[in-house]
Amino acid sequence: MTAPAPLLRVRDVAIVHDEATRATPSSVSFAVRPGEAVLLLGPSGCGKSTLALALNGLVPRSVPAEVRGSIEVDGLRAGIDSVARLSTRVAMVQQDPDAQIVTGSVLDEVAFGPENLLLPVEEVLRRSEDALRRVGLWARRDDDPAVLSGGGRQRLAIAAALAMGSPLLVLDEPTANLDPQGAEQVYAALAEVVATGDRAIVLVEHDLDAAIGLAGRAVVLDRLGAVVAEGPVDLLRDRAEELLALGIWLPTATLAALRLRGAGVGFERLPLTAAELREALAAHPEPIAVALPDARSFPPAGGSASPDARSSPPRAVVPRADPGRNDSAGEAGGGTASAPPLVVARDLRISRRRAPVLHGVDLSIAAGSFTAIVGANGAGKTTLLQALCGVLRPPKGSVSIDGVDVGRADARLLGRRVGFVFQNPEHQFVTSTVLDEVAHELRRQGLEPDEVERRARATLRRFGLEHRAEAHPFLLSGGQKRRLSVAAALVAGAELLALDEPTFGQDRERAEELLALLSDLNAAGTTVLVVTHDLQLVAEHASDVIVLGEGRLLAHGPVGAVLADDALLERSGLRPPPLHAALRDVPGHPELATVTRFAELPSSGGRAD
Repeated sequence: MTAPAPLLRVRDVAIVHDEATRATPSSVSFAVRPGEAVLLLGPSGCGKSTLALALNGLVPRSVPAEVRGSIEVDGLRAGIDSVARLSTRVAMVQQDPDAQIVTGSVLDEVAFGPENLLLPVEEVLRRSEDALRRVGLWARRDDDPAVLSGGGRQRLAIAAALAMGSPLLVLDEPTANLDPQGAEQVYAALAEVVATGDRAIVLVEHDLDAAIGLAGRAVVLDRLGAVVAEGPVDLLRDRAEELLALGIWLPTATLAALRLRGAGVGFERLPLTAAELREALAAHPEPIAVALPDARSFPPAGGSASPDARSSPPRAVVPRADPGRNDSAGEAGGGTASAPPLVVARDLRISRRRAPVLHGVDLSIAAGSFTAIVGANGAGKTTLLQALCGVLRPPKGSVSIDGVDVGRADARLLGRRVGFVFQNPEHQFVTSTVLDEVAHELRRQGLEPDEVERRARATLRRFGLEHRAEAHPFLLSGGQKRRLSVAAALVAGAELLALDEPTFGQDRERAEELLALLSDLNAAGTTVLVVTHDLQLVAEHASDVIVLGEGRLLAHGPVGAVLADDALLERSGLRPPPLHAALRDVPGHPELATVTRFAELPSSGGRAD
């Protein structure tokens, strides 16, 4: 059969933003046909999001830039034809869903696009209901989008794009703010889109465990924004080490296999899925030397870490010492309970627009802990984080930091004690250059100008942002904005560092750098508090976990005890960390059932680190 004509043609595209000195992307050509789902991959800052915005003309129409080359979508020319005309061919889901929500109700938001196409009312309503049901928001159709969680607004943006019925759907990190169930729901909906054969998807995504079942092809950009690989998605296994060196995320199964292969485990071909990894390991006859489990590791499948692991909160278990982190256990409610509490919440209750969000939360967070807050979308994670740190002022007497009542404390006092990084970095930028953003807090502290300059530039180098020192923060890539927000929070040296989805928008290399930095700060005594949907991040780095469900505390304890509880995870709408889920039931290899972290797998030396 003759292949259908391309729906999208990108030819020799290079884009130079205003104030930028080089093009990102710098040289991109590829085509997408109806029925295809194409992954667009590359390290942070290479121009993926910029290219995505150029596909419907927002770059350069709304975002000033020089666009070289050509982009054609179903007969229209991006950058030449209007964004309004292109919207009938290209539906867009941006990295920040708040940037595209314009109405006052969930149903109106999804209906807005089809209404502007002058479709009959019955068709507008049919499309809107179908799209909202696909992403699980039909029951919330009368709500104001402002009351949805970050993940809820992400799903709303996806529903609005689906309702347009455009032949090309472009999604930039569509599941970054979604819990596992929400991500599965979205990818099921996207699979239905491409299954029709007359629509196509271009997908910018770091979570390849979710995307690998949808995408048939991949286009890979290097650090300069030029295409270095294009072809069937199998190129992720065939060129895995090269892509890893570029800082590109790979599926969990592929990363595990690369480590095991270095220790002598043979693979005819590198796996891309958990099923492929299990099949290959089942054929390996020898036991695999893994590290002894510590408190963050899991019992064998179906087991329980302790008699109290299903309680709320679970009692702490005694962990194996881990250099650089205080993992000693004590009373219930935390794996670092031997340390004095830094943050204490008692009967914490928060409402938004008269709707209760947190219901009587009681917890103590130990000084020096690395605590992760997890739960399904809408569980209240971000609200809890903001209330604990004073970003959202809690009721007086309900939260204290090192004995200071957060509900009464002066903002400057809290600013010296707490560094906060928002889920959306743009919500905290207050200056007009990257350098000034990092220097802002140092100037508030009254440091000498030379010292401010020295420390600010050193921080930018640490985060790979020195070449963007004079750029406006809003002109950075999504990943660069995230690094800038973290850099600005860290530069003053607060005793409590709180981050909402810290690895959102980061490539593998930058995410690992950031997490290593957080671990180093934690080892030096900084208390770290993160909200995340990434349970692999939790297993690798956290000492303690707080699990929320519908605004209530379901569990708080050491990582091993909490994440071992399959019933708790299921009840919370969560899934086990991907590495543990892939390895806990490998036939013939019970020694793998306790592995939760990559460091527990043998490396090139034949033993686990």
